[in-house]
Amino acid sequence: MAKKIIYAFGNGSAEGNGKMKELLGGKGAGLAEMSNLGVPVPPGFTITTEACTAFYAGGRKWPKGLDVEVKKYLKRLEKSMGRVLGDPKKPLLVSVRSGARASMPGMMDTILNLGLNDASVEGLGRESDNERFAWDSYRRFIQMYSDVVLDVSKEKFEHELTRAKESEGVKYDAELSAAALRQLVTTYKKLVKKEAGVDFPQDPWKQLEGAIGAVFLSWNNQRAIDYRRIYKIPGEWGTAVNVQSMVFGNMGNDSGTGVAFTRDPSNGENRFYGEYLLNAQGEDVVAGIRTPHPINRTGKDKDTKLSTLEEEMPEVYEQLCDIRKRLEKHYRDMLDVEFTIQQGTLYMLQSRVGKRTGAASVRIAVEMAESGLIDKKTAVMRVSPDQLDQLLHPTLDPSAKLDILAKGLPASPGAVSGRVVFSADDAVAWVKKGEAVMLTRLETSPEDIHGMEVAKGILTARGGMTSHAAVVARGMGKPCVAGCGDIHVDYDKQQFTAAGRVVKEGDWITIDGVSGRVVAGRAPTVSPKMDRYFAELMQWADTFRKLKVRTNADTPPDAVRARGFGAEGIGLCRTEHMFFGEKRLPVVREMILNMNDQHVRQSSADKLMPMQKDDFLGIFKAMEGLPVTIRLLDPPLHEFLPNLTELTVEIEELRKNGKDAKKLSAAETLLARVQSLHELNPMLGHRGCRLGITFPELYDMQVRAIMEAACELTKKGVKVLPEIMIPLIGTPEELAMTRQMAVKVADEVQARLKVKVPHLIGTMIEVPRAAVCADEIAKEAEFFSFWTNDLTQMTFGYSRDDAFKFLPKYVELGILKIDPFISIDQKGVGVLMEMAVQKGRSVRKKLKCGICGEHGGEAASVMFCHRLGLDYVSCSPFRVPLARLAAAHAAIEEAAAKRGKGAIKGRASDQN
Repeated sequence: MAKKIIYAFGNGSAEGNGKMKELLGGKGAGLAEMSNLGVPVPPGFTITTEACTAFYAGGRKWPKGLDVEVKKYLKRLEKSMGRVLGDPKKPLLVSVRSGARASMPGMMDTILNLGLNDASVEGLGRESDNERFAWDSYRRFIQMYSDVVLDVSKEKFEHELTRAKESEGVKYDAELSAAALRQLVTTYKKLVKKEAGVDFPQDPWKQLEGAIGAVFLSWNNQRAIDYRRIYKIPGEWGTAVNVQSMVFGNMGNDSGTGVAFTRDPSNGENRFYGEYLLNAQGEDVVAGIRTPHPINRTGKDKDTKLSTLEEEMPEVYEQLCDIRKRLEKHYRDMLDVEFTIQQGTLYMLQSRVGKRTGAASVRIAVEMAESGLIDKKTAVMRVSPDQLDQLLHPTLDPSAKLDILAKGLPASPGAVSGRVVFSADDAVAWVKKGEAVMLTRLETSPEDIHGMEVAKGILTARGGMTSHAAVVARGMGKPCVAGCGDIHVDYDKQQFTAAGRVVKEGDWITIDGVSGRVVAGRAPTVSPKMDRYFAELMQWADTFRKLKVRTNADTPPDAVRARGFGAEGIGLCRTEHMFFGEKRLPVVREMILNMNDQHVRQSSADKLMPMQKDDFLGIFKAMEGLPVTIRLLDPPLHEFLPNLTELTVEIEELRKNGKDAKKLSAAETLLARVQSLHELNPMLGHRGCRLGITFPELYDMQVRAIMEAACELTKKGVKVLPEIMIPLIGTPEELAMTRQMAVKVADEVQARLKVKVPHLIGTMIEVPRAAVCADEIAKEAEFFSFWTNDLTQMTFGYSRDDAFKFLPKYVELGILKIDPFISIDQKGVGVLMEMAVQKGRSVRKKLKCGICGEHGGEAASVMFCHRLGLDYVSCSPFRVPLARLAAAHAAIEEAAAKRGKGAIKGRASDQN
């Protein structure tokens, strides 16, 4: 082949190195780097990721010339080892492993002991003088190869293995005799013939050919596809294939295998952590058949009753410790290593940047910076913004066995248990009795807010990542799984079904808002811990970032919580949520039912005004000295009225009863008004500034409440910085009219109270036309705030509450790389945002621009906002630290790019 597609490693040198992850994959690059460092690595060769992409481009066929190259490098390996693949006297055996550039543990396939057949197994037994070891290796090879290449279920082999152990009266595989293993191989080969319809291959080249092809194919098995989707790993990367000479941990009690981490991956403690097994091969450590032993007595293993590697093989352990120190110093990061001990000799099989929890990631980064191993900038880049979610919310105990009922969208992070209830009223009633509840709905609406407030978590069958349930839950800091189409909610029976199982009102379930899992019963959780390492890292991040981070908060407690997380103001205060209070909703409904009567509208607005003012007083106090952006009423009026279906059912019940004519008449009047307000497409209907223009009393009341609260606090010495935001503007004329109304009220309040309060009047950019006409709109607006939830909805023409039905399939098929409601669509929505910023600032040079959609807490979107030159992002309180860290990443990456250094070495994505 014209292009080099295979790289050799081992015997103290390698053709590649650790910087070639894109070509050699993480495993291949690690093997090459360790070889160059003189670490004992069994020799072999790596087939590049480009061969895998060519394999798929060519219709799942080996690229031309690959077979010639593989044979050439195999000959070199045979010469190096003094052995021949499949030789009946002195056989070379190899492992064939996957290795993408991003770690995907367990997602793709591995085959060990390749090269064994009916002849070479005899030779291996004679040469090693260990017949049992040879037949054990052969039975393992048949099982792995048949599962991976011939598609014979490994459970069928496990069944035969169990029968063999029962026949011999032993508990563990390692206790089987050579004779039993020889017989088991015969049984396995018969099983292959029966299930696959072919004889188990005896030709070692055919074995190798099949194994390499199977590893290529495993790049697109379902679990690998799912893993890539979850961790945002591109499907076009492909996997490398590592062919490596075997070393054997199953040659007796002077041999073994293990996995270790240079620091504790669960909490970040600077201790050598790992497990091993004697007389075993790699898969035994993770299979759970035998209990692995700790490598030493440190940390949680301090009082173990099991023997340790340090005690059983002290010389090997000391050598392993030395390699640990060398590798960590070289890579300047926490590493995950695999090792095998063959008859007292240590070999390293893998070295890669280790996966770790969010807490461990933060601690390791901070301690490495404090020790001088890395600088603060690198430490900040080492922690993924998404990892901070683990620090701010309870998570499912990773060691727990879970009974998973269903899976939905991970709408708001955290894990929590509760007893199922199906209405907001029931949630309140159950909580009053001291119960922890899980509000379970087809979908939520603003009318459910009282139930959402008291529930431990929220589960919905419908809705997407920006649905009402998702947005409100994130604001409240409550776990939420939304759009869980696997469950079927039946309000009449007060139950839901999932995969044929019935969950009734009062049953316990657990939801995990990080993974989207719904679990039966009360699953154990792990509480979040924020320690000095978190505080230190966030302080460092703040020194690097340029983008301000605000919060979306509607209540004083939310504002206080967000300020504790480092929020620098409120970017979105949604006034509609304030209308659902027990004393307020009747007044709001009175106004809606009499909307055509200006006198009643004004009277209702006058009743609401002091309530609204109290809200703003609390929020302004909580955010003293920081800007607070208040969105005037946005949703359509029908959201404040009872559900049409539920109201119809109530009326039917009243008619059947026939006893309460007055209540029936009131309900019928309410139904008529609900029906008159019904819109075919309410999200594009009579809402936002359109309400303010047609019913000006609404917006006048809200502006008056804002300004009176601001003026009263200013007189008391409290610094208040209100920003009045007018929603759903599509034309400059709409903004000119509503701005004029707001200015008039603000001026009147300030004159009456004899105090001046600096304030801004601006608009949301959520209608595509507003972005296109941003230069005209900026003449009236003192700030722009991108409401990317609706801007995305209108740009794509997707209903954000219904798109969950097809968007996962779009992502799976590659139509979209990611759900645009999760991460900003930079090529479409992003272009509109860029246009609006440029046009707006061409008219008003110092136009303040920010984002208040849920994208404001998503790392890639925050980085995009930095590149766009926005002044701030705003997100739910619990995502403020995430946004702060993402903003720091963006600034550091930008500075590195300007210096021509590219990405920062050792960034958090290397842990993938």
